[in-house]
Amino acid sequence: MKSMLLAVLSLSIAGIAAAQNPSPAETRTAVFAGGCFWCIQPAFDKAPGVIKTVVGYCGGTEPNPTYKVVTSEKTKYRESIEITYDPSKISYQQLLDIYWRQIDPTQADGQFTDIGPSYRAAIFYGNAEEKKIAEASKEKLASSGKFKKPVVTEILPAMKFWPAEDYHQKYYRQNPEHFEAFEEGSGRTSFKKDKWGGQE
Repeated sequence: MKSMLLAVLSLSIAGIAAAQNPSPAETRTAVFAGGCFWCIQPAFDKAPGVIKTVVGYCGGTEPNPTYKVVTSEKTKYRESIEITYDPSKISYQQLLDIYWRQIDPTQADGQFTDIGPSYRAAIFYGNAEEKKIAEASKEKLASSGKFKKPVVTEILPAMKFWPAEDYHQKYYRQNPEHFEAFEEGSGRTSFKKDKWGGQE
C-alpha cells in the first residue's frame, strides 16, 4: 500500500510539473548557413518560439567534420545553424525574416570579411513546403528594392547537420568581448544597422 501511495504521489508531482512546463506538441527544425555561425546564433536565441539552437556544419558528405577540416575549404560544408522551434509560436517564414536580417544576401563568396566556401550563405530546405516558402521569401526580398545588387543566397536541399565543437556553441555568451569585437570588425554590425536599423 505504501509503495502504491508513493507511486501515485510521484505521478501527481510529475503531472503538475508537466502542466507548469508543457512541451510543444510538435517541434520542427530549420537549417541556415550565414557566414560565421557565431554571429547568426544570438538573434535566433532571442526569438519567441525558438526552443534550441545549435551551430555546426551542413552541406558536405564527409563524416564527423571538424572546424579545422571545414575551414580548410576542402569540403563542401558550410558553417550553419540548426534551429528547433515550435511552429505554433513561430513560423518558418518568420525564421526566414530573422535570417535575412543577419546576412548580406548579395554576397556570393562568403559573408563580410569571412571569404570562402564554408562561409557562403544558404537556406537548407527539408521538404517541398520549406523550399516553396524560401523561394517566395527570397523573391520578395529581391523585389523589395532594399538591395541594389542581386540576391544570390542559395536555396539547397538539406543534408545531415553535424554540431560544431562545444567551444563554438553560444560563443557570444562564452566570449562576449571577443564576439562583439569580431562582429564589429567584420562589418556585419554596421551593415545590419544600415539595412535594417539594427532590427533583429
